[in-house]
Amino acid sequence: MVIEQIKMPQLGESVTEGTISKWLVSVGDKVNKYDPLAEVMTDKVNAEVPSSFTGTIKELVAEDGDTLAVGEIICTIEIEGSNAEKTEVSEQKTEVSETVAVAQQTVQGNKARYSPAVLKISQENGIDLSQVTGTGAGGRITRKDLLKLIESGNIPAASARVEATKQAEVQPTTAQETVPAVSAQPAAAPKQTVSAPNIPVAAGDIEIPVTGIRKAIAANMLRSKHEAPHAWTMIEVDATNLVEYRNFLKDEFKKKEGFNLTFFAFFVKAVAQALKEFPQINSMWAGDKIIQKKDINISIAVATDDALYVPVIKHADEKTIKGIAREISELAVKVRTGKLRSEDMQGGTFTVNNTGSFGSVQSMGIINYPQAAILQVESIVKRPVVMNNGMIAVRDMVNLCMSLDHRVLDGLVCGRFLQRVKEILENTSKSTTSIY
Repeated sequence: MVIEQIKMPQLGESVTEGTISKWLVSVGDKVNKYDPLAEVMTDKVNAEVPSSFTGTIKELVAEDGDTLAVGEIICTIEIEGSNAEKTEVSEQKTEVSETVAVAQQTVQGNKARYSPAVLKISQENGIDLSQVTGTGAGGRITRKDLLKLIESGNIPAASARVEATKQAEVQPTTAQETVPAVSAQPAAAPKQTVSAPNIPVAAGDIEIPVTGIRKAIAANMLRSKHEAPHAWTMIEVDATNLVEYRNFLKDEFKKKEGFNLTFFAFFVKAVAQALKEFPQINSMWAGDKIIQKKDINISIAVATDDALYVPVIKHADEKTIKGIAREISELAVKVRTGKLRSEDMQGGTFTVNNTGSFGSVQSMGIINYPQAAILQVESIVKRPVVMNNGMIAVRDMVNLCMSLDHRVLDGLVCGRFLQRVKEILENTSKSTTSIY
C-alpha cells in the first residue's frame, strides 16, 4: 500500500492560502482520479480540489473552515497495489507523508508544529499553544479551537519571554508555511489584534455572520493596504465625443452582436493601449526587484450582492473594442451565475474598476495585490465647461481616479499615463475609432 498526499493548490497567481469550505468526501470513501474532494475558497475564487489519484481516502487532515497555506497537506489517499515505477524515494516520501498526515501539529522533541492559521491567530491574540487542548485528529489544535477560546474570553496567555522563545522554536512544515513572528523591519508598526470588538447588540439589531468569501476579501484588502504605500491621483476627461459615438452604435451593435456595447469597453481599450506605451505601470513589486510584465492582462471588478470578483481580460491590448465588450459581458455572466473558473481570475497585471456604474464620481480604490495600480472609471456626468474660445458648453465629463503603489511607481509616470488615457478617450469618435 502507498499513501499519497493531496495538498492545497495555488488557485491564483498571488494566492498564498485557501480555506476548506466543504469536504465532498469522507474517510474510507473510494475516489477516482480527478474526482472532486473538497470545495476551497480563496480571496479570488471558489473552486473544487480534484483527486490526483485513484484510491481510498485515508485521512482528512484539515477540517471544514480550516485555512491552509498553498502546498500544505489537506488529506491523504491510500493507493492499492505496488507500482514498479515507485522508487525508494517515493517510499521514503510515503513514510514522511504518513507522519505529517497524522496531524498538522506534530511533536519532535520539544518543538511543536502548527498550521499557519493556528500560528497567526495565537500570535495575534497572545495564546500559549502549549496550554491548549486540540480537538482535531491526533489532538491537533485547529483554528476553530482558538476561535472558541477567544470567544469565551478564557485565553491561556503566555509571557512575552516564553512566547518569544516558543516562536523562535517553531519550524514550518512546508516551504510555504512561514511563521509571521517577529518582523525584521525595525520601523514596522505593531501587529494589531484580530479579535472582534465588543459591540453591544440592541433590540432590533441584526447580526449577519461573516461569510468565508467576505473574510477572504477582507484579508486581501488588508494585506494590500498594509504592504503597499498607496498614493492617489485623478484626471478629468471630456467624454462627449465618445458618448455620442457609442450611443450612435449601441442599438445596431446589440442587434447584430447579441451583447451590449458598454462605455466600459472603450475605457478598458484605452487603458490597454496606454499600458503598452507606458509599460512601467504594468509592473509588480517583488521585494528586491520590480517585475515589469510583458502581457497586458486587465483585471475588471465584478460585484455580486455579497462579494467582489476580479476576472481577467487576457492580452487586452491585442483585442478590439468589440472583443473587449464581449469578454466583459461573458465574464460578468460567469460571476453572477457562479461559473467563474480559477483560470478566469489568474494573470491580471492592472485593474480597471467601473465604479461609475453605481453613480460614483470620485473614489480611491485599494490596489489589487500584487499589482502596482488600479484605475477607477467614475460616472459620466453632464457639466458646464469653459471651452477654449471662452464660451460655456454642456459636456459629458468623467473622472479617472488612480491608486498606485509608491514603491513601484512615481507621480510623473502615472501622470503621463493618465494624460495618454485622456488623450485616447477624448479623440474617440466615428471618424477616428473602429470598434472592430
